[in-house]
Amino acid sequence: MAPQKGKQATKGQKQIVEENAATLNFYRNMVFVANGIYLTVTCVTSDTFNIQMIILFLFAAAAYVGSFQFMAYMAKPNYADSGQLLDSGVDLNMEGGIAEHLKDLIILTSGCQLLSLISNYFWLLWLLAPFRGFWLLWVGLLSPWFFHQAPASQEIDEKKQKKLERRMKRH
Repeated sequence: MAPQKGKQATKGQKQIVEENAATLNFYRNMVFVANGIYLTVTCVTSDTFNIQMIILFLFAAAAYVGSFQFMAYMAKPNYADSGQLLDSGVDLNMEGGIAEHLKDLIILTSGCQLLSLISNYFWLLWLLAPFRGFWLLWVGLLSPWFFHQAPASQEIDEKKQKKLERRMKRH
């Protein structure tokens, strides 16, 4: 594929608001469907609710609510009194943004919740989230800090080198 010529097309603020609303709607529906299936199947197949199921369901609910509400807060547009769009909010579909990680957390939680209907050991997949968080922290912040290369010394011309040597001899 040939590289694109000219500047990259940008989204308008109105388009960002519409896409953010569609994204929030999609992930809200994903949460409702995953919870609906989970609760229906567990109510039908389980004669008793154990404390483990309740705690894991509450953790899943907290992950859903926290992620979704943070995405909704980020995508909240600002309007003037006249109804004119002032700020579209953060683009939730932008690559490399925090919304991408929040969407991944919702998808991971939905997968864990639905797969846990087969076996409770699938809840262990939730451990992928802190491992990924540590990996991002390592790659983005810690590794460059620990393994930072010293800047290469600039070559000094002969006049400056001799001048520095004379100063060093004086002291």
